[in-house]
Amino acid sequence: MGWCRVGLAVLVAMILWCTSGPTAVAQESSSASGSSGSSQVINPQRDPMKMYPAPIPDPWVVPFPGYENTPPGTILASRPVGVPLQLVPAATTQLLVRSTDSHGVPMPVVTTVMVPTTPWPGPGPRPVIAYNTAIDSLGLTCVPSWTIPRAMEIEIVPIQYLLSRNYAVVVTDHQGPKQAYAGGRLSGNAVLDALRASVHAQFLGLAPNAPIAISGYSGGAIAAGWAAERQADYAPELNVVGTAMGGAPVDYRILFASMNGANLASGVFLAAALGVAREYPQLFALLNDNGYRLGAIAKDLCLAQLAPLGVAPVTVQALSDVPNVVDLPVVQQVLDDTRMGKSAPRAPVLLYQGQQDFWIPRAGAIQLRNTWCAEGGNVAYDEKFGEHLLAVAWGFPIAFGWIEDRLAGRPMAPGCG
Repeated sequence: MGWCRVGLAVLVAMILWCTSGPTAVAQESSSASGSSGSSQVINPQRDPMKMYPAPIPDPWVVPFPGYENTPPGTILASRPVGVPLQLVPAATTQLLVRSTDSHGVPMPVVTTVMVPTTPWPGPGPRPVIAYNTAIDSLGLTCVPSWTIPRAMEIEIVPIQYLLSRNYAVVVTDHQGPKQAYAGGRLSGNAVLDALRASVHAQFLGLAPNAPIAISGYSGGAIAAGWAAERQADYAPELNVVGTAMGGAPVDYRILFASMNGANLASGVFLAAALGVAREYPQLFALLNDNGYRLGAIAKDLCLAQLAPLGVAPVTVQALSDVPNVVDLPVVQQVLDDTRMGKSAPRAPVLLYQGQQDFWIPRAGAIQLRNTWCAEGGNVAYDEKFGEHLLAVAWGFPIAFGWIEDRLAGRPMAPGCG
């Protein structure tokens, strides 16, 4: 089955790469770009609803009517779940939580809370770690709430390690119910609301004043960075003591030079573009038939099926017939809105980065460090030898050691280093 999916992805990539000829651009693209060009024909086959993931057969994830009127962080439903091959004894519970998307609209998110059965020896309450996986996918069966109970989660080893240290671990479906991959702001909100729900749920045995650390690499760093940045304003009551994040896609403008049709990462970059459009649907008006074709085919694919699309150097520009589409004001506004660096996190941050990372270049991490430092943040920066995949192997031990120091109350040197 896996090879069949890979073959399908390769076939889709080749079809898109070889397709040529202009197609009609939706009339909305003219108004979105601010131009006053003549009206253009709208293709009735271009239905944006076909670009969103198919629902999973699980009525539990559907919130009750009127949930929108509850405060962010409210637990809407809960259920225990089993975890196959659980190496560290832990009680695992899934929570359906009321959160907020990038535009302030209520949304439900699912989070998986794993609490070791071994008592916490203290001092103080049991620490909590928000471990954010690199979901990097468009389908709803790619999220940790689905993969963890089915022994399909590729990041289960670091999760198990954190449980072995007797920490509670909160793993959130941080791309939201629309699987808005790379949406950024909504991911941060989802993580913070999941933490709110977890530490206030008395039946989980955690404490509202529990020290919290946030972690994530690559796609998980999108959620970690935005959660760290938004915590002071969005969830100031949380006792966040630090955030460790690596390989962070900070500014998508930088990635246009490193991932956009340039190498095997282009398939993931195309998926991210479609994921952002789910959160900013004004971008759908800019797509051509190729864009809609790709979105309809890839809407439920996970990372393992999206990555092979990189065999064909399809660029984001190929998904639109608008010349210089990235330069349009509507696109630039979205790029501004999804760029980290709006405000410095209140708690200390560790940024780690591969020196030879050609997919997510170090320029983004340096830009974020400088921005947060200029805003008074407390940021440590550490570069490791290697590209994107090797840097995570070097970075995880450093990140987890740094997290343990913060959870133990050991202070980090003030300022930026």
